[in-house]
Amino acid sequence: MALEAAVWDDLLEADEVAHVSDVPPANARVAPVPDDLEPLVRAALGAAGLDELYVHQRLVWDAAADGGHVVVTTGTASGKSLAFNLPVLDAIAREPKSRALYLYPTKALAQDQARALAQLKAPKVRAAIYDGDTPGERRWQIRKWANVILTNPDMLHLGILPHHDRWADVLHNLRFVVVDEAHVYRGVFGSHVGTVLRRLRRLARVYGADPQLLLATATIANPGELATSLAGVEATVVDEDAAPRAERTVLLWNPELVDAELGLRASALGDASRLMATLVSRGLRTICFTKSRKSAELIHKFTRDRVEPEIGTRLAPYRAGYTPAQRREIERRLVEGELLGVAATDALELGIDIGLLDCAISVGFPGTVASLRQQWGRAGRRGHGLAILVASEDALDQYFMREPETLLARRVEAAILDHTNPRVLDGHVRAAAYEAPVDDADRELLGDEALERAALLPDLKATKNGYVWAGREYPAAQTNLRSASADSFAVVEAGTGTVLGIVERERAYSTVHEGAVYLHLGESYLVQALDLPARTAVVTPYGGDYYTQAKKETATAIDEPLRTEERCGLPLTFGRVSVTEQVVAYQKKSVRDQSTLETVPLDLPETSFETEAIWYVPTDAQLHGLEQMPKLLSSLHAAEHAMIAVLPLWAMCDRWDIGGLSTNIHFQTGRPTVFVYDGHAGGVGITERGFAAFEGWVADTARMLEGCPCTDGCPSCVQSPKCGNLNEMLDKHGALTLLRRLVAAST
Repeated sequence: MALEAAVWDDLLEADEVAHVSDVPPANARVAPVPDDLEPLVRAALGAAGLDELYVHQRLVWDAAADGGHVVVTTGTASGKSLAFNLPVLDAIAREPKSRALYLYPTKALAQDQARALAQLKAPKVRAAIYDGDTPGERRWQIRKWANVILTNPDMLHLGILPHHDRWADVLHNLRFVVVDEAHVYRGVFGSHVGTVLRRLRRLARVYGADPQLLLATATIANPGELATSLAGVEATVVDEDAAPRAERTVLLWNPELVDAELGLRASALGDASRLMATLVSRGLRTICFTKSRKSAELIHKFTRDRVEPEIGTRLAPYRAGYTPAQRREIERRLVEGELLGVAATDALELGIDIGLLDCAISVGFPGTVASLRQQWGRAGRRGHGLAILVASEDALDQYFMREPETLLARRVEAAILDHTNPRVLDGHVRAAAYEAPVDDADRELLGDEALERAALLPDLKATKNGYVWAGREYPAAQTNLRSASADSFAVVEAGTGTVLGIVERERAYSTVHEGAVYLHLGESYLVQALDLPARTAVVTPYGGDYYTQAKKETATAIDEPLRTEERCGLPLTFGRVSVTEQVVAYQKKSVRDQSTLETVPLDLPETSFETEAIWYVPTDAQLHGLEQMPKLLSSLHAAEHAMIAVLPLWAMCDRWDIGGLSTNIHFQTGRPTVFVYDGHAGGVGITERGFAAFEGWVADTARMLEGCPCTDGCPSCVQSPKCGNLNEMLDKHGALTLLRRLVAAST
């Protein structure tokens, strides 16, 4: 079905429109199905109407046929699944005892791939999902007969590798490991998964196998580097996207400015629901992506209230928290075209087949250009599509509204992780020693750092066969794949006893202190008690009209400079630092107008953690006119905030993954100094990426400040939602003066 752009033309004329552009269509580029593909698999493809491949699918086949590891990085709905399925299906058709292990970051993706494999009806394939929902009586059957096992990193870490003796036949015959949506494995989570994959490869070798890795990722800047850091392999990169693409109109929508002085705008949720109601009322299948499940529910409600009752029955929200059966039903209604509109969290951003959609709305920049393109890639599957970004008040969102080319022409980010971070690595070295003795032969897969850590861990014992586990407890269970710290607090819902999440101790005092409003998957909870000895925060559902912000006293000490270079006319250093924080109070702030309702003192312990950072020391010339207090400190503080807001453009991270400190005189440098550090203990490579891209990072930050229309600083430029000083002492103009001088020195 071809859609005329005129269907939404009137929306492009609204006052809220910040930018409109068109992305031209692209034709498919195809290649023949390989002659050496097993005949029964070829027949199954033919029965499914697949008589030729896209060029990138054929390139994956050719690289895999040579026996190498492969990473394919192409856009949404470009056929990556078929690309990595073909080598697997061919191998199984020739030798049904061959096994393949597929890793997915979500259960929904595994379900989707299982459906796709069943529909293809490839010969001799026995596919099964093995995850936390798999009944106990089914598990031994799957280990015995399934030759394609679909699971997730958590199950691999906790349920498969420690019990490898039960998986001996699978590991002995393991030909392929497929890692789908590999770009999700970044930061702390990716650092953990990188070590889990190395443990898997190590055990496969113990059982006489050396599987090929096939990775698939959204378009990112460093697919080959990601394959190496994630799995320890050198992989052939296939990045030539040959799939067809319909024409797409891109619309950047900025809600009305209702208070210019405070930088306050109309509700992004309200505007998104208005746009969605307009589109679905015109018969356009639309998906609206939000950052939280509460937002997804609100947009669904607001949209349903704006449309005719008959259309309202064809709308649904999609988020975590539903039962698997409820989610499958929504997915079915989407695929079959029964639904017109879905308000979804990013659970549907990943590669789930949700049918042919016309429009995709993203409410707020999702954090990375790669993620935004994934979401927008859903639009225009039936013909000309419409992709919309509805901006929030966030600094990056507003920057893109003023400078659309910095978003639309921007290269996608690099996914970064660091599996050698000791706080990540230690738990996996213990787990590996539990699985099999760790010795020098493991250096190739686990790395030199793992052997160095093994010698230092008190619960490992050196024997003639290597380091073995000497502890009592089951070591894998002590390592959470989503935390860099073993010292963490459980967030427990008082009424049900449900554990909502885990918060690292370094963050617990500022996010789950008594009286804090805690957000979990978009839902609000009030912390009733923080039990320090039990490492537990007890929370209850909260429906109030204020949020909380912690006030912290922070000190940063330089432990070890690793690299210092003259950049932007000043000494820039990357190295290791120790950060000490103490939460001393919190403020209750009105959701309506951000006014302070109350400041409540707190008495909590100090926390310290080691991490990676960049720091820079402006010269006297760069500080000319800014050197008097309090202007000096206010200028540095505002520059620090602004740089933290923009760093996610250069590293695949969230601003909540980054911390900072600015001081008029640092006790070690003896000079005014600005620090930006990884917010996770040990660091995961975020600020190292910032060090490499410092000139571009500074230039983007200066442009963001230049374009913000506020007078003295607002949430769209220098104010930060996580400021430990509650956004006091901020001089936007001083920061801009300093950053302009840095930019001038770099040209």
